[in-house]
Amino acid sequence: MSPITAFLLVTAIFAIGDIISTKSKAFIPSVFVAAVLFLLGYWTFFPNNIIDLPGLGMPLALMSMYMLLAHMGTLMSVQELIAQWKTVVIALFGLVGMSLFMLTAGSALFGWQTAVAATPPLAGGIVAALLMSEAAKAKGLMAVSVLALVMYVAQGFVGYPLTAMCLRKEGLRLLDLYRNHGYKGNTQTAAATQSSARWRIFPPTPPEYQTTFVLLAKLAAVAWVAVWVAGLTKNAVSPFVVALVAGVAAAETGFIERRPLNLSNSFGWLMLSLMAYVFAGFAKATPQMLAQIAVPLIGLIILGVLGMAIFCIFLGTRLGFTKEMAFAVTLTALYGFPPNYILTEEAAKALAKTPEEKEFLMNEMLPKMLVGGFTTVTITSVLMAGIMSKWL
Repeated sequence: MSPITAFLLVTAIFAIGDIISTKSKAFIPSVFVAAVLFLLGYWTFFPNNIIDLPGLGMPLALMSMYMLLAHMGTLMSVQELIAQWKTVVIALFGLVGMSLFMLTAGSALFGWQTAVAATPPLAGGIVAALLMSEAAKAKGLMAVSVLALVMYVAQGFVGYPLTAMCLRKEGLRLLDLYRNHGYKGNTQTAAATQSSARWRIFPPTPPEYQTTFVLLAKLAAVAWVAVWVAGLTKNAVSPFVVALVAGVAAAETGFIERRPLNLSNSFGWLMLSLMAYVFAGFAKATPQMLAQIAVPLIGLIILGVLGMAIFCIFLGTRLGFTKEMAFAVTLTALYGFPPNYILTEEAAKALAKTPEEKEFLMNEMLPKMLVGGFTTVTITSVLMAGIMSKWL
């Protein structure tokens, strides 16, 4: 397959997802459509390296991750970041519930080793899945090793539609407050509505110098600093988390403008690269592999999501969250970034009637979804995998 053919197929899948999402008012999320189409493609005529052929795999995807996360940081303020402590606690409590259900009922139904190997991948992303898969393989547990990888691939099929429903209901509630009760949101801390730095150290960049290359170079500098700082801790602190915080600091001090990737017209390209790489993992999920582990896979996902829902809703409603928002931020464990951003934007776009309403919804929901994803996927799942890999 030629690079341009591969690029056409990949972009066509995302385009179909966008069209269906728009037609359904985000009831069917684009990432769910893309996941189904990629899986069918790999099962039929897609080469396993369809993402690499047009150059959308590594290392571009890793660079895109750093750049996008630093960009997301510019949408937030220091106050907003600190204010998300409730999100962190709710997401962690949800993972406690998920782990308890999987390690008790799950181990009773499907065996201790199976339940242990599946828990960190359900709480996070590819790093946790690879750690558990390699640990199981080292002990000769080949079926369990495969389960850990397929759990990473399959969990999105549950997470995407559930999150879309939660965000839709939360968005409708917020819009009712906005339209009928005069609620305008936390405008003091919503950095997305601010056009200038709060604690400016650097002089503003003149408009004539806010070119694509200047903006990208400044954002790359922020991402580079984040990776360097994380390296000082030997990556004990995730460079992805540092990139988000660095983006906040850079925007608050005036080093970089708010929404730099939007200003440079580069956001969509980097998002395409990262999303394509996310779905590259589907190449490993063959029909034979799925059939072999279908029963424990489905059973453990149901148990894990049920435990997650009960625990996070119980705590979330006591911390001032609605049950939908509490569940949504914990569901980020099933996919992380960037799907958490895409799902939030799609819900806001589908429900809002004006640009102001969309911005209001994004200000209210996106910070919670971003912090939820970092709490579950980027941090906690890796810690869980490091501990539970010794339990096999």
